[in-house]
Amino acid sequence: MLPHETKKYFFDIAEACDLIAQFTAGKTFADYQNDPLLRSAVERQFEIAGEALCQAIRRDANVAELISNSSRIISFRNRLIHGYSTISDNVVWGVVETNLPQLTREVKALLEK
Repeated sequence: MLPHETKKYFFDIAEACDLIAQFTAGKTFADYQNDPLLRSAVERQFEIAGEALCQAIRRDANVAELISNSSRIISFRNRLIHGYSTISDNVVWGVVETNLPQLTREVKALLEK
């Protein structure tokens, strides 16, 4: 069973994933590129997910083993915040399409335990 504090962080990650999915539902890459509000919203939720994961790992190092690519998720968050000027829309959209579903599944499965 996960400690209460860790569950709170996983809840934040799950919520961020759900919001990204909601924001991008029915959208295309062109929609994403042409909508600064959508880009900002998606990037902000990725920042929240990455920070929540980072905090969970700080409290319990074993969390890193529970989430696939946890170090890459945190690195992506850091790049969004600190290297914002070098972020490619292609990369962010690619993460939405290929990595977000797996993160969502893993976090929700852990919350159900």
